[in-house]
Amino acid sequence: MVYVLGAIGFIGGFVFGQMLLFFMLRNVSKEDLLNDPYIKWKYGLTNWACAILGAYSFVAMYGRFFG
Repeated sequence: MVYVLGAIGFIGGFVFGQMLLFFMLRNVSKEDLLNDPYIKWKYGLTNWACAILGAYSFVAMYGRFFG
């Protein structure tokens, strides 16, 4: 069960990261997104960090309430 909740948290965190990036990058041009490596790394890692944080939080909640 912990794996299921970890996967759900990961997917939920990834979706939350995508919504956050949509909000944060709304004024950035397409050319900047395609050509600036700093933007790719910064915001790409932000999305993965949200996904990992989501998975961790769901697993921690499972451990707290059902463990």
